[in-house]
Amino acid sequence: MTQQGAVLQGYNNELVKCIEDLCMQKEELNKQIQQAEDEKNKLQHEIQVLSEQLECVCENLAQKVASRNELDKILAETEVAYMKILDSSRTLLNVLKKEVGSLKHVPAELKTN
Repeated sequence: MTQQGAVLQGYNNELVKCIEDLCMQKEELNKQIQQAEDEKNKLQHEIQVLSEQLECVCENLAQKVASRNELDKILAETEVAYMKILDSSRTLLNVLKKEVGSLKHVPAELKTN
């Protein structure tokens, strides 16, 4: 019976050692899980901050694009108006040259009157 008791005691010792090893593995795994959760929370916070920054940049960009589009419209309208002024100036110059040219053909007696 003593031999069976010694065998049983050996099994018990191995069982206790296995349980202790499992407990240590569980503790290590708990540490790793906690580190992973901390990292996850940190990254989620960074994502939230970056998302807010991205939203601000997108709003700012949209305002700038709208302003640029408005400036493009104003520039296009101004260029059209300026081209009309240039065309009118050219027409006026041509008419004036024609009138001055026709004055050169006026008889001398009409020029003195």
